[in-house]
Order: sequence, then C-alpha cells, then structure tokens
Amino acid sequence: MRTQTKTLADLLRLDAARSVEQIAGALRNQVVKDLKRKGAVVGLSGGIDSSVVTALSARALGKDRVLALFMPERESSDESLVLGRMLADHLGIPTIVEDITPILEAAGCYRRRDEMIRTVIPEYRPDYKCKIVLPDLAQNAYRIFSVVVQSPDGRETRARLTPEAYLGVVAATNFKQRVRKMLEYYHADRLNYAVMGTPNRLEYDQGFFVKNGDGAADAKPIAHLYKTQVYQLAEYLGVPEEIRRRPPTTDTYSLSQSQEEFYFSLPYDKMDLCLYGKNHEMSPADVADAAGLTREQVEYVYGDIVSKRRATRYQHLKPLLVEPISEIPQ
Repeated sequence: MRTQTKTLADLLRLDAARSVEQIAGALRNQVVKDLKRKGAVVGLSGGIDSSVVTALSARALGKDRVLALFMPERESSDESLVLGRMLADHLGIPTIVEDITPILEAAGCYRRRDEMIRTVIPEYRPDYKCKIVLPDLAQNAYRIFSVVVQSPDGRETRARLTPEAYLGVVAATNFKQRVRKMLEYYHADRLNYAVMGTPNRLEYDQGFFVKNGDGAADAKPIAHLYKTQVYQLAEYLGVPEEIRRRPPTTDTYSLSQSQEEFYFSLPYDKMDLCLYGKNHEMSPADVADAAGLTREQVEYVYGDIVSKRRATRYQHLKPLLVEPISEIPQ
C-alpha cells in the first residue's frame, strides 16, 4: 500500500520551476501574439486557483499589466476579500473592488433562489442562511441534492430538493458567476486586456463551472493541472501560506460550503488520484490503496466521473451551427 501511494503521488509531482516557465511563456504568446491584448484581468477570490493564475499572469506579463478584480456580494465570505488583497499586495498588482450585490438584487438572484427553497422548506425567510449539499461518498447514498438552511437563532433544517427546486436554486445562483464575468470583460475591454480563466483540471474535466460565467475566458492557464499540482505551483510562486491553507470553497451560498459537499463528495487530493487513475486506466484496487478508499468506492467514483462528463458536455460545447462556416482567410 505504501509503495502504491508513493508511486501515484510521484506521478502527480511537478517540476514546479519548469511548469511555471512553460505556462508563463505560453501566456505571453497567447495574450500578446494570439489575442493581441496588452495584459490580463483576473477575478481574484482569495482561493488557490485564482491566486495561482494571478501570480502566473504577473510572472508572464509583468505586475503592471495584470488587474485583479474583487467582486464580493452580500453573501460572500469576508475572508475572500482579505486573502485576495493579501495576494495582490504581495504581487504588487493594481486592484478594483466591484460590489455586485445591487446587480444581483436587480436581477432577482436572491428572490428567485429563496422562492425555490420555500417549495421544500416553507418557513425559509430572507434572513436565513443556506447552502445545497450532496451526501458524503461514505454514505453510499443516491447523489441527490439537499438544501440546508439556518435560522437567525442558529437552528438548522435540511430537506431534499425536488428536481425543479434544485434547478431553480442553481439557475438563480448562477447569476453570481455570470455577473462577475460580465464585469471582468468590461474591464478587459476598457484596458484592451484578456480575461483569465481559473479552473483546474478537476473542475474543467468534471464541468464544475458555469457556462458563460466562470467557464468563460480568453485563456485558461491551469486547466491542464490537477488541483494538487496547483498547490505545488502556489508554494513555488510564493502564494501566502494563509491562502494555501484555506480549504477549497465555492463561496456561493451564505452558509460555509466546501467543494466536496457541493459537487465532488471527496477531498480534492483523493479526487485527483481517482481522476488520474481513470484517465490512465488504472485498476480501482490500485487507486483505492493510494487514496485510502475501498475498491467499491473507487468504482463508484469512476462511474461518477463518466456520468459528470456526460451531464456537463453541454457546458463545453461551442454555439451550434446549422452549417459549418470556414475560417476567414488571413
């Protein structure tokens, strides 16, 4: 078991210096030569992925040609802005804060979401907090979302979401990612900059992004990297330890929510091993030894990986055309 763990861990180990230079070189070519842009805009959340993308952009283009946007709203964690500012100060890059609460209120983001929650928890009110969650993998339960709400006095209630309620809640909260991207492109257009995407390989492969929201970008410099590899680059790039220690979070709902309870059902390091194993046709038994899971659990995760790829294929598709259109000659 120890041998297999070491083998898989080594397979996910990067030469960080070489990887950083490779990505920085690619970004310079993409932004300046291919996209004909002068710099980069990054929506900086204080999380590990956006922090690494920001640091890589500064390495590639220079700190004066990277704009970090902070886009909090009334349900954002205060820690996100604190950590985002910490990274921007560390890198010495310019920043702008755009509070997106008024736009979300005008679009009915909170109201539409709350109406859907009340279809399963009628007593839910705007002063409650909420999040949606999946069952833990160890529970061997059906992957059906539930909503967890917390009243002002701290009492929590949990209810299974109907398909209609789940879709309604997600559709409403997707306003947050789409509004943020709209502002990123506003500033990119204003400055003649390119917009950087921040998904890692796990998120990109499994469709953990909003189409025309955080899934939209001119370049996605870490989409080929497993999440554990992003952490390796973060350490090499000198991303502050406070950011590297922060657990991955969606920062989408008013209650604290990890990525695993919202989407993956496993910590990112175990999901990386399972995704790597699936991509390289490794047996569930070998991955189970490395990840500290049972063979049956890895088989379940393998099936879930395939299922998510099918379910989120739509998010990767370009607009569909009736007839193909040839490239315009240069």
